[in-house]
Amino acid sequence: MKPMGPIPPEFAGQDVLTIAGHDAEHWIAKAGDTPLFVYDTAIVEARIARLRAAMPGRLRLHYAIKANPHPDMLAAVAPLLDGLDVASGGELEKALAVKEAGVVSFAGPGKRDDELELAIARGATLNVESEGEAERTLSIGERLGVTPRLAIRVNPDFDLKGSGMKMGGRASPFGIDAARVPALVRRLTAAGADWRGFHIYAGSQALNPQAIVETQAATVALARRLGDEAGTAARHVNLGGGFGIPYFAGDVAVDVEAVGSALGETLERDGDPTCEYAIELGRWLVGECGVYLTRVIDVKESQGEHFVVVDGGLHHQLAASGNFGTVVRRNYPVAVAGRMAGEETVEQSVVGSLCTPLDRLGDKVALPRARVGDVIAIFLAGAYGLTASPGLFLGHPPAREWFVHGGAER
Repeated sequence: MKPMGPIPPEFAGQDVLTIAGHDAEHWIAKAGDTPLFVYDTAIVEARIARLRAAMPGRLRLHYAIKANPHPDMLAAVAPLLDGLDVASGGELEKALAVKEAGVVSFAGPGKRDDELELAIARGATLNVESEGEAERTLSIGERLGVTPRLAIRVNPDFDLKGSGMKMGGRASPFGIDAARVPALVRRLTAAGADWRGFHIYAGSQALNPQAIVETQAATVALARRLGDEAGTAARHVNLGGGFGIPYFAGDVAVDVEAVGSALGETLERDGDPTCEYAIELGRWLVGECGVYLTRVIDVKESQGEHFVVVDGGLHHQLAASGNFGTVVRRNYPVAVAGRMAGEETVEQSVVGSLCTPLDRLGDKVALPRARVGDVIAIFLAGAYGLTASPGLFLGHPPAREWFVHGGAER
């Protein structure tokens, strides 16, 4: 048998899976059918409150909406956070529906001219990713007669150690190499742009608090050095995020209190007192609030291996299938929703309904013997789930989504 990751604390230790006070069948009946994502935004609110208490009071907290851009999620988190970070024109439109443009920033390579025009016209901050993008932005601003709000995304000369996806310390399509940044700052300010500062993102899905602490300290120092070399101090520095959640066996949750304490010391010692600092988090805020529910439609045996075939699959939950950037396929936490404990377990593989061997949501995991009609729960489905999956593959219907708040439905 292969191990699974830990079930989030809000759902661990239950005999029957309960989400916001009701079992899985209750929410399936409300939504109409499986496959179904259920999100409890009360869990997200608790995460935000914990983060706010742990971080320095001067730090601004942002949500990277790529993690889960559903309008109901944005409506829940926007009043509780200081800003939203987006990575496309579509995400920008969603962010502007719930937050004022002045606290929305737009990063990502390959922004089209119409996306740049939208951001400039509405007053969002553009994190420019290249000198070419900066020149296009200046030209569009001049044509519109609007001064663009610009920050520079920096490709730092260091990465976030132990991160699941490294975003610095190497050649990259993201951001501008640190050595070239001061010259671009001078170009933007000379052109009359409203230069805001820097966006520096070194990696994501990190669980080691010391690595996060060291990267944040290096980022604060880099931002100050670049401002000094450019001759203009940054007014705003986005330190990135990268806080991970425990997906797999052996993973341990990030000690955000330790990270916050160290960051407070870093800003006191090395930060610019006139600068506004922010972090942006996605999966750490919303990842553990979601559960993907999928119905067993067949059970079968092949050459001694037991397969549980469900009506969902990687077209809804690509990350849980191991096809979303992981090098070695490992198991997310999985359960039989109606029988999470108290029964003898057997080795079974949970597979989806797609005609590809990649469609495997649980690989040789220990579960109570599944039966046709059971509901399988895949945890950690609040981030990078439905919108990060190939929903049109093979023409299967989309999954439903249902939002609750501690029992109150949305």
